[in-house]
Amino acid sequence: MVKNEICAWATGLLLSLAIAAPARTAGQTPPQAPAPTAGSFQGSVVKGEVSPQSIGLSLDDAIQRGLSNNLGIILSGTETATARAQRLSQLQSLLPSIDFNAKESVQQVDLPAEGLRFPGIPTVIGPFGYTDVRASLSWSLVDLPSLRNYLAARHDFSAAQLTAEDARDLVVLTVGNAYLLVLADQAQVSSAEAQVQTAKVSLDQAIANHNAGTAPMLDELRARVDYQTLEQQLIAARNALEKDKLALARTIGLPLAQVFTLTDQAPYAAYDQFDVNALIAQAQANRKDLAALVEQTAAAKEQRKAATDDRLPTVKVDADYGDIGTTLAHSHGTVDATGTLSVPVFKEFELRGEAQQAQAQLDTTEAQLSDKKAQVDADVRDALLDIDSAQKEVEVARSNMDLANEALKEAQERYANGVSDNLPVSEAQQSVAQADNQYVVSLYRHNVAKLTLARALGAGQSYKNYVGGK
Repeated sequence: MVKNEICAWATGLLLSLAIAAPARTAGQTPPQAPAPTAGSFQGSVVKGEVSPQSIGLSLDDAIQRGLSNNLGIILSGTETATARAQRLSQLQSLLPSIDFNAKESVQQVDLPAEGLRFPGIPTVIGPFGYTDVRASLSWSLVDLPSLRNYLAARHDFSAAQLTAEDARDLVVLTVGNAYLLVLADQAQVSSAEAQVQTAKVSLDQAIANHNAGTAPMLDELRARVDYQTLEQQLIAARNALEKDKLALARTIGLPLAQVFTLTDQAPYAAYDQFDVNALIAQAQANRKDLAALVEQTAAAKEQRKAATDDRLPTVKVDADYGDIGTTLAHSHGTVDATGTLSVPVFKEFELRGEAQQAQAQLDTTEAQLSDKKAQVDADVRDALLDIDSAQKEVEVARSNMDLANEALKEAQERYANGVSDNLPVSEAQQSVAQADNQYVVSLYRHNVAKLTLARALGAGQSYKNYVGGK
């Protein structure tokens, strides 16, 4: 059935959705926000109240709602916020840390409790106390590993921003696919309703001929089976339509109880821009997930350098200045400053382990980057092949629909004139149903393939230029 074919196509499309989350490098353990996955783009945060009236929903409306409410978009935003926080944390390690504290101390000492007994000295001393107001400074003047970690955090933040931009293209593809799937379901329901009406005409005709004694009971039974079979298909098609409308509402944050109708129709326009090399160059330049992986590779390189720089000396300055005395009015300023040179002498196994982990992370990221470049190339070529194939299928399916309807009309006329039994009518009805189904599938595939091409080119938000065939 057409539903099975469309579901298989849609499932394959959704499994191909992948989002490149910024890689976490060795030594960085900030609180982790949930990373978006392919499944995240099927959910959303519901916004708005249920209206008692049915609302109209265009493809533009659906995509704009998805860009605001889709769960994948929201989780991408939290990933970006996490990367921003990590960058700020790494920056602080390069800047001076200044703290202020004020202390008021009151003490009383019991000397016998401390094991001290002196003749002529009171056993309890105090109360006495002091006031201390002080500012302290700590600054790592020379710390190359911290500098490398900060540069890596900057690249991770850039990667997170690019990933969030790429998530918008994924939302366009996900919502667009869900919208087109509902349009295909509606077409299937309309086709099934028309086929049921045609089958009812054939059934009434077979019953009349049988009652008149001009046709055997077999003709009536055959027509009734065809009619009831098509009724079953209509029930299944309507159920599939309602479930896919729920799935569309889930991707765009529409309340599931809200009744809505689609205001757009499934478009069809031939796509003839098949300059493969130019499109691949466009994709390599515009794909945000590829650019994000480039930034992640740069971050991994900085982490590898940081692991090497752990062997170098660090210079740290600690200083404090304040007033201390019995009271603020009877106090005196004090200052303390310390410079520390730290040189790792024997931490060989730890340093080697960190370096090997950082190198493994770098090798992994570089391999992923190389694969992503090839994947971008393959995405464009796959989308163009799907467009070309689906385009040809649409043209053939249109011709098949015309031929099948003509054959059905002729078979009905022959049966009405008593030239043959209704077996050719039954077979012709099945051919019409099959031709209609093939047209619905091919049109859905063609439009989704163009949406996929827009995503493959990094131009998902310009989907109108592709789905519209411009």
